[in-house]
Amino acid sequence: MAGCGVRWQYILGAALSGALLLTAGILLGHYAIYKEPQTPEWLHSLSRDLDPALLEDFMNQVEAARIGQNLKDLSSKPHMATTKGDEELVQLILKAWRDPQTGLDSAMEGQYEVFLSFPDPEKPNSVAVVMENGSQAFISQETEKNLTADQADRDVVKPYAAYAPPGNPKGKLVYANQGKMSDYEYLVQQGIDLNGTIAITRYGGAGRADKAINGAKFGVVGVVVYTDPGDINDGKASATETYPYSWYLPPSGVERGSYNSHFGDLLTPYYPAKALSLHPPSCTCSNLAGNPVAEAAWQGALGCVYHLGPGFRQDGLFPNSSEVQVNVHNYRRINTSSNVMGLIRGSVEPDRYVLYGNHRDSWVHGAIDPSSGTAVMLEISRVLGKMVKEGKWRPRRSIIFGSWGAEEFGLIGSTEYTEEFYSKLQQRSVAYINVDIAVFANATLRAQGTPPAQSVIFAAVKTPAADSSLSVYENWKQHFSRNSSVYGVIPSLGSLGAGSDYASFIHYLGITSMDIAYTYDRSKTSARIYPAYHTAFDTFHYAETFIDPGFTSHQTVARTAGNVLIRLADALILPLNVSDYGETLQQMYSVAREAFQADLTHHNISLDPLWAAINRFQAAAAGLNQRIANLREEANPSPLDVRMVNDQLMLLERAFLNPRAFPEKYYYSHVIMASRSSSLATFPGLADAYDNAKEDGLWGEVHKQLTIVIQVIENAASILEPVAE
Repeated sequence: MAGCGVRWQYILGAALSGALLLTAGILLGHYAIYKEPQTPEWLHSLSRDLDPALLEDFMNQVEAARIGQNLKDLSSKPHMATTKGDEELVQLILKAWRDPQTGLDSAMEGQYEVFLSFPDPEKPNSVAVVMENGSQAFISQETEKNLTADQADRDVVKPYAAYAPPGNPKGKLVYANQGKMSDYEYLVQQGIDLNGTIAITRYGGAGRADKAINGAKFGVVGVVVYTDPGDINDGKASATETYPYSWYLPPSGVERGSYNSHFGDLLTPYYPAKALSLHPPSCTCSNLAGNPVAEAAWQGALGCVYHLGPGFRQDGLFPNSSEVQVNVHNYRRINTSSNVMGLIRGSVEPDRYVLYGNHRDSWVHGAIDPSSGTAVMLEISRVLGKMVKEGKWRPRRSIIFGSWGAEEFGLIGSTEYTEEFYSKLQQRSVAYINVDIAVFANATLRAQGTPPAQSVIFAAVKTPAADSSLSVYENWKQHFSRNSSVYGVIPSLGSLGAGSDYASFIHYLGITSMDIAYTYDRSKTSARIYPAYHTAFDTFHYAETFIDPGFTSHQTVARTAGNVLIRLADALILPLNVSDYGETLQQMYSVAREAFQADLTHHNISLDPLWAAINRFQAAAAGLNQRIANLREEANPSPLDVRMVNDQLMLLERAFLNPRAFPEKYYYSHVIMASRSSSLATFPGLADAYDNAKEDGLWGEVHKQLTIVIQVIENAASILEPVAE
C-alpha cells in the first residue's frame, strides 16, 4: 500500500506540473501576442459626430398636412395674451409635448404676473370729427366688417393701441406722414404750428410708439395711426380687389399693436415678473386744408390728394372749424401669462442648451402671426420626440423648446424667461433659433442672424425645397444676395433688430441667435409685411387660400429650422464660423472710415486702433478655425479639446456685451448688434455719437464709443486665441 501511495503522489505531482505549464503557456501566448487596445464604448459616444442619415430621416418625416392641421387648431379662436383662447393653447401645447409616443422628455408651464393694457369693452375707442356746437360729424367704426364669419367671433378684440393712456384729446388735424422726427420737422418748416394738434400718420417708417413720442416733442396731443393701401396693398383699396378676393387688406382692416417702446414687463425691468390705432375715413387726408399739398413721397393710395392741414378745407366734408377728438378708454391690469417649456435631454452634454422658440399669443386669430411658427415648432418637436421615444436618437446637447406668452405686448414672455434664468442661460446656451411668422408668403427663404449663424443656416438649406428641384439656398440667392469678399455671391443674411423673441437672447444675454421664415418676392409686391398683419383677417382661411396653399413653404421652413436645430444640438464641434464675424467687422469699419474719417481726423480721433483690433480678431478667428480643422482629422479627438473649442465658439457672442455702453437703452448690451438711429450700417454707438456730435459738438462721446468698440473686439479676439496664451 505504501508503494502504491508513492506512485499516486508521483502521478498527481506530474499532472499538476503539466497543468501549470499548460496554463502558463496559454497566459504567455495570450499576453505575448500584440493586440490593438479596445476603445471603451463611452469614449466612442463622446466623439460621435452628427449622422447625415439622421438629418435625412428627420427631413422625410416632416409633413405639410400635419403642419396645416396644427395651424387650423391653433388659429381656430382668437387668443390674445392671457385670454381664454390663450390658456386653451397652453394646454394644447402641453398635451402635445407630453404625448407618450411623440412627446418630449418633459414639459412645464412657467407663469409670470405681467402688466398689460386692454380696451374697455363697454367704452369703445374711437376717432370723431367734432363740430363747433359739439355734435359729431363723423365717428370711426368699432371693428372690421364681417367678411368670412371669423370677424364676428365674440372674442375678437376691438382695434386699439395697447398702452395708449386713456383720455379724450381734441385739436386741429394735421397729416404727419409716417410720424418720424424728420416728418414733424418738415411740418414745422412749412410754417405749421403743431402745438395742440392731432396728428394722423400712416404705419411704417418709425415704430408705433415713436410716432407718438416724436409728435409729443412738437406739442402734438393725440395720434391716429392708419394702414395706407399704398404701403401694404400695392395701391389696391377697393372691396372687390382685396380680401376675400385676394391677399390684400380690405378697406375695414385695422392693424392692432403695442405702443410699448421697450421689451419685457414694464413694471419689472431686468427682473422676472413673478410675485390708439383706428382706421380713419378713407378721405380724411384729402379733406385736410393746407397749401401746398403733401409732397409726392407723402402721398398714399386712398384715391385722393393728401394735404397737410391743419384743420379741414373750406369746401370739404367738414367745416374748417371742426376738430378731431381721439377717445381712448384703455385700462391696465396685471394678469398671469404663461410660457410653455419643453425639454429633450442631451446624452453627452446635457448642460449645453440649444433653444428654439416662438410666441403663442396673437391680437386676434393670428394664423400667420404667430401660429404659422407655432405650427412648425409642433411638427419639429413631434418628429424629434418620436425619434427619442423610439430609441433611435438622443441629441448630444439638450434642446429646449419655448412657447412664449404676451409677445405682442412687448416681447414679455421671452424677456421674463431670460431675466429669471439669466446666469444659467448665459453660461450654458449654444444658440437660440426663432421662428415667429414662419411664412409671410411662399417665394423664398428669409433668414436673419448674427454672423456665426450664417454657416449652419447655409449648410441646412443646400437641399431642394419641398415643392422644387431648386435648392432652398439657390432660390434664396436669386431673391436676396450680396457680394462677399470671402465667398463671392451668396444669400444675404439679414441682421437682427428687436422685432421678435430673439431680442433678449442676443441683446441682453449675448447668445448667437437667428430668425427663419419664408417671404414674398420683392419684385412682385411692395408690401411692407403681409397685408392682413395684426387684423381680424389673419385667419386660417387667409393662410390656406393666399399665403401658402398646401403648406409646402411651412414644410420647407420646418425642415430648414429643424435641420439647423439638429446640427447645433448633435454636431461634435459646433457648426458656427467665427471668421464670418471678421468679415462683418471689416464691412462696418469700411463704412465708418468712408463716412467719418475726415471729421474724426479734424478732431484728433483715429480709427487706426479699431483697424488693428479687427486684424487681431481676424487672425484669432483663423487660428481657431485651423485648430478645429486639426481636431476633425483626429480619429478620436480629446473630449477636453473638443469642449474647449466649443466653449470658445459658444462664448464669442458674449464677448461683445458691454452693459454700460448704452445706459439709455434698456437691454441693449451688444455693442455690435445694438439698435441705432443713424442710417449708416456701421457700429451703432459710434454712428449715433457721430451724428449727435455733428449737431452738439460733443466729440468726446464719439471717442468714448470708439473706445468701447475697440475694447469689445479685442475682448472677442482674446476669447478665440489659444487658451494657453
